[in-house]
Amino acid sequence: MPRVQLPAVTPKRRAWNKGRIIGQKRPLLPKQVWAIRARLELAGNLRDLALYNVAIDSNLRGCDLVKLLVADLVKDGRVRERASVVQSKTRRPVRFELSDCTRDTVIAWTRSPEMIGCRYMFPSRFHDRQHISTRQYGRIVRDWVSSIGLEASGYRTHSLRRTKVAEIYRKTGNLRAVQLLLGHTKVDSTVRYLGVELDDALSIAESIDI
Repeated sequence: MPRVQLPAVTPKRRAWNKGRIIGQKRPLLPKQVWAIRARLELAGNLRDLALYNVAIDSNLRGCDLVKLLVADLVKDGRVRERASVVQSKTRRPVRFELSDCTRDTVIAWTRSPEMIGCRYMFPSRFHDRQHISTRQYGRIVRDWVSSIGLEASGYRTHSLRRTKVAEIYRKTGNLRAVQLLLGHTKVDSTVRYLGVELDDALSIAESIDI
C-alpha cells in the first residue's frame, strides 16, 4: 500500500510583539518626571538620581549618555552650567544646559566614595567594563517607569531623550530650538521624532466643536 505524504506542519511561533506596545515611545509627563525623581531621592540612590537628571536635561541618546566622562560635566570641582558632547551617531557636537537640581546631584555623586578614581560619570559595577552599558541603562529606565505604576513596554531610553524637548515644543512651538537641542541636522527629523504633525492635528480637532 503506497504511503501517503502528509504536508509539513509548521508550528506557530508567538509573535515577537504580542502583548507589547510598539512604535515610538512616549515621553514622560512633568508629574511623572517628578514622581520618579522623588522615589530616587527617598531611596538615596545617588548614581541613579544623577543618571536620571542628566538624561532629562541633556536629551542625549543612551549610547552617548552612558559614555559621559566626569570631565564633560565637571571642571575645577564645579559642575558646568552648560556642557557640550560630540554625538557618536552624527559626529556633531550638541550642547545642553544642566539645571540647578541636576548640578547638585552630579556634584554629590562625583564626590561619593564609589566615584574615587573614575573617569566615567556612570561607571559599571562589573570589573571588565568602564561604564554602564546601553542595555543596563535600558533596564534601569524600565525599573524607573515601573516604580510609579507605568507600563514599562510603553517607555524606553528614548522616552527620557524626548521628555524635555516635547515639553519645550508643547509650550513654545519652537521646532528650531528642539532641533538644536536634539542635535538633528534636518528639521524634518525633528518633526518625525516628536510626532508633532499628529499631535498638532489632534489638538486642532479637539478645539473644533461642530
